[in-house]
Amino acid sequence: MNENKTPEKEQKKQVPLRLSPTLYAELARWAEDDFRSINGQIEYLLTECVKHRKKSGKDE
Repeated sequence: MNENKTPEKEQKKQVPLRLSPTLYAELARWAEDDFRSINGQIEYLLTECVKHRKKSGKDE
């Protein structure tokens, strides 16, 4: 365990991400509509995409 007392595999990883200003603005509007932070919106969308991929059987 680390000093935050969270098992290492449960810690969130930081990923640098470059977005175009247009995409960032679209995500910001969408996040606001869903009452999320931009980071939370990106994480939500990626999670949903992974779930969809697993359901479609493409996760091999």
